[in-house]
Amino acid sequence: MSTLNSSDADWWRSAVIYQVYIRSFADGDGDGTGDIAGLRSRLPYLAYLGVDAIWINPWYPSPLADGGYDVSDYRDIHPAYGTLDQAEQLITEAHELGIRVILDIVPNHTSDQHAWFQQALAARPGSPERDRFVFRDGKGEDGSLPPNDWHAAFGGPTWTRTDDGQWYLHLFAPEQPDLNWDNPEVRAEFESILRFWFDLGVDGFRIDVAHGMIKDLALPDLGLTEFSVLAREGQENHPHWDRDGIHDIFRSWRAIADGYEDRRVFVAEAHVRPGRLPDYLRPDELHTAFNFDFLKCPLEADKLRTVIDRTITDLATVGAPATWVLSNHDETRHVTRYGRAHTGVTTPMRDQGHPTDLALGTRRARAAALLMLALPGGAYIYQGEELGLYEVEDIPEALLQDPTWERSGHTVRGRDGCRVPLPWTGDTPPFGFSTTGATPWLPQPEDWKSYTAEANQADPHSMLRLYRAALRLRRTHPGLRGDHFRWLDSPDGTLLFERGDGLLCAVNLSGRPVPPPDTCTPLLPSGPLGAGGFLPPDTTVLLQRD
Repeated sequence: MSTLNSSDADWWRSAVIYQVYIRSFADGDGDGTGDIAGLRSRLPYLAYLGVDAIWINPWYPSPLADGGYDVSDYRDIHPAYGTLDQAEQLITEAHELGIRVILDIVPNHTSDQHAWFQQALAARPGSPERDRFVFRDGKGEDGSLPPNDWHAAFGGPTWTRTDDGQWYLHLFAPEQPDLNWDNPEVRAEFESILRFWFDLGVDGFRIDVAHGMIKDLALPDLGLTEFSVLAREGQENHPHWDRDGIHDIFRSWRAIADGYEDRRVFVAEAHVRPGRLPDYLRPDELHTAFNFDFLKCPLEADKLRTVIDRTITDLATVGAPATWVLSNHDETRHVTRYGRAHTGVTTPMRDQGHPTDLALGTRRARAAALLMLALPGGAYIYQGEELGLYEVEDIPEALLQDPTWERSGHTVRGRDGCRVPLPWTGDTPPFGFSTTGATPWLPQPEDWKSYTAEANQADPHSMLRLYRAALRLRRTHPGLRGDHFRWLDSPDGTLLFERGDGLLCAVNLSGRPVPPPDTCTPLLPSGPLGAGGFLPPDTTVLLQRD
């Protein structure tokens, strides 16, 4: 049995972290919804895979208007997922297997069912209860117009009017009122929440919308016709996105994390302007951040090289490690994306429904996985990508639950297609997801019978076997430790770089086979190599210099 190495304070710099969308991971109590009991039962699988940590999407009490990102109580567990006692048991059992536990924290907004917001609705305008949020009078003679022209990320207006005539701000859904982070009570509350979970043994937090908490409370108009993370031309700063005031908050959070003997870590979800991400990762702020540029990048050699170079170079200015990620709970699964004519992410949540070649997408996904896991820094695996799962794009409309579907007027299907419950065993749904055979909360495709964990484990050439082999190589090969990284010359449409101790990674994204580097022995290819060790198109291989 493995246990955590408490002396490894820098584990996060190279960790492979597995994202658990708990609602869809494993159902332990037989109600069709994933839960803590299901996750605990599958911890041996995660240990078999070889990940260093798990990141659990919000498991707090929530009306689930946005999949749990509308939190009604930050110090408890949603009854559908389990109890605090079970959460503590999970943390202990994960640690015994050498797996750390990172939670999601949602500080930009609460649920409209949170006690604070209910108190605000019951209080008078201008009250201390309302000052925890962003309430304003409307424009126009009778106040019937919103306070400004901002648009919500999920579509529609970003203001909702209350019964007494005031309006409250929500950058996402109306059920997610934004907190006022200029209020000291808000800051103190979240510092207390951090300590609550750290004291229970949680190893860190992924910070949702880490760039959005501070607003310009003068609430100037943006002058735009839809939601945008960029200010209009001539506007120096965005009034509610990536504002300088956010950094004081994160300095106070870092001081709390560093106060624990086993130092806790933070991961930022920060969509920011070019060149701004290092500001979040200064030595007294957050530890790492998601690399959305890499996730959204087309699978083209020159574009990938640019993103990799920029990431490593920018973050080196503050001594932070890079992170790499191919999929998450908000984006179309990369097996599907990579099978399309355009392999990148174009417009968030809209890059859907285009024809895809799953065989091609799978081959490219295997190549991309090896590339990602060979780069210096940390990496994130979104549950199911190690099984080769694709985006489910034919969920019946009546079963769609993402708020984007309703708020877009049924024009954008949203993110449900990447959140379908995992297939574990058997030939028919629910494929072992539920202990009782209960119908999962989102339907699984019938042909996922060939994608189950069981089927993957039985196939020596499966995606799961590839991921497991790559993770084992990361742990055991000295060349994949540390930060050493050097590009080597290679043909157009290819990438070739060297890590330490003679470890090379060759990626062929051209349309023709290419010869292998001289005097090298293949260690792990993403697919079959050609005669003479030639690298076929859409293939990656890790090699050792002879």
